[in-house]
Amino acid sequence: MRVRQQGITAAACVLFALVLGLVHAGERVPSDLDDAAWSAVDGWPHGVLRALVLPTEPYVLLPVLAAVALWCLRAARPGDALFVVLGPAVAVAVNTWVLKPLFDRWKGDTLVYPSGHTVSMVATLVVVAVLVDGRARVVTAVVGVVLLACAAAGMVGLGYHYVTDVVGGAFFAVFAVLAVRGLVRSRRTRPDRGR
Repeated sequence: MRVRQQGITAAACVLFALVLGLVHAGERVPSDLDDAAWSAVDGWPHGVLRALVLPTEPYVLLPVLAAVALWCLRAARPGDALFVVLGPAVAVAVNTWVLKPLFDRWKGDTLVYPSGHTVSMVATLVVVAVLVDGRARVVTAVVGVVLLACAAAGMVGLGYHYVTDVVGGAFFAVFAVLAVRGLVRSRRTRPDRGR
């Protein structure tokens, strides 16, 4: 993805995530869309729902990120390895400590917008998509959409999140990772003024 395309995509994603968050800020009840999503997965077996959520878990995502970072280092791409570490870390940190308290959306006694599970998984997928080219990028995007749909069903069915939390988390993760990519890239290409 070209730098300009990344910038436009990032801007559109953060705008959508912020607008969706403002629409549901301070809510403690589901929207009509959230109710419809819940109805679609209500009654699915617990084991199936739990399996659908697995791709969002840290014990799945952290080894993937470690493997991608090692691959970057072996390929003599230290800037990309830094991006692999910083992209998801920044996304999760900002989501947890800034956005969730800012939007103040609750499900039971938990802040839920944007979904942290979703931010973690989508951030990882975006990192991979940015680092690969051509057909591999298309495959990553398709796999990502399927995983996101499955994870959304699992999280909604288990009562972790409303579907709007998942959508907002996905858009925010795309923005955050692309923003970090831009910062890492600009730092690498900045001329050394000390020489």
